[in-house]
Amino acid sequence: MTIPLPVRIQAAFLRGVYALPEAARRALAGRPVVVDGQTLALDAQLMLRLQRLSKAALVLPGGVGPSRMALEYGRHLVGGPAIRRVSVRELGIPLEHGELAATLYTPDGLAEGSGLLVFLHGGGWVLGSRASHDHISRFLARRGRVRVLSVEYRRPPEHVFPAAVEDALAAFDYAYTKAADLGADPERIAVGGDSAGGNLAAVTAQTAVRRGGPAPVFQLLLYPAVDASARRRSRELFADGYFLTSENMDWFADHYVPAPADRTDPRLSPLLAEDLTGLPPAYIGTAGFDPLRDEGEAYARALEEAGVQVRLSRQPDLIHGYANYLGAGRRFREATAEAADALRRALDGSVDGSVAGDGGR
Repeated sequence: MTIPLPVRIQAAFLRGVYALPEAARRALAGRPVVVDGQTLALDAQLMLRLQRLSKAALVLPGGVGPSRMALEYGRHLVGGPAIRRVSVRELGIPLEHGELAATLYTPDGLAEGSGLLVFLHGGGWVLGSRASHDHISRFLARRGRVRVLSVEYRRPPEHVFPAAVEDALAAFDYAYTKAADLGADPERIAVGGDSAGGNLAAVTAQTAVRRGGPAPVFQLLLYPAVDASARRRSRELFADGYFLTSENMDWFADHYVPAPADRTDPRLSPLLAEDLTGLPPAYIGTAGFDPLRDEGEAYARALEEAGVQVRLSRQPDLIHGYANYLGAGRRFREATAEAADALRRALDGSVDGSVAGDGGR
């Protein structure tokens, strides 16, 4: 994708703002924001301030097309410079309905037979792509020292529920069957994603376990959507003003599961599955200032009660989508690095500080 000059100028401006002394950044961001006993990180508050000034929004008035394009360009604003020492290979996953595009990310120097993460991007099922989440995929590959297979699942409104669920499961099956061709160990394959991608990863893990046979060995769930049937307290607390809004969530759900779909279906609301036993260990990252915070944490509790090994990590000072802001200050990258380190420990049992210490750059 050719980056338009205005986007390059905005990216340079953003870098300049985040390079200002803390006092100047605080003056731009405004007084500290405290909600529910949590203080919003300066990096996050400054990002929200800049978004308001530029009238940026997750869902634009023009609908699906302009909103998708804005998210694609947004990564060049907030994702930071390209992460080095990661090779990329484009793949096609054959399916009954055609070929599913995917990208394999491999950090330099990684031996054959490594762990592999099947990554499912966020964007409310409607927005987002492998391209919009290229920075996250590279970061997880580099910092986590794993191969990452990022998948271009079908999106609504062109393809409604459960098309994305079917594609996510097919991508895991492909990764398992073709592990040797991908340079991966079939016994060390994880599923993961952010937001809607976290939803698809959780559903994939449940479906694979319940059918019997190959299943993921780990789940990396970043601020996942796990219950479309209820509105919890965090959705009311952070309904507006923190980028992802309650109105956005309704818009996404209406596109993905138009009426009369059953929003209690566990393939949409994995928190409502009758049986959560036997699922793979999970890292669940939530953000304090996120409408989805409480349902993600409810899922962590439900997994733990079912005997599943879970690490719940609330980032109390951050907003939804924090893994997308790797180039904005330090705090977003720190939170995402924690998730990548958890992935690495889960798939190879160690963290080499000399490599992890480079921040995944």
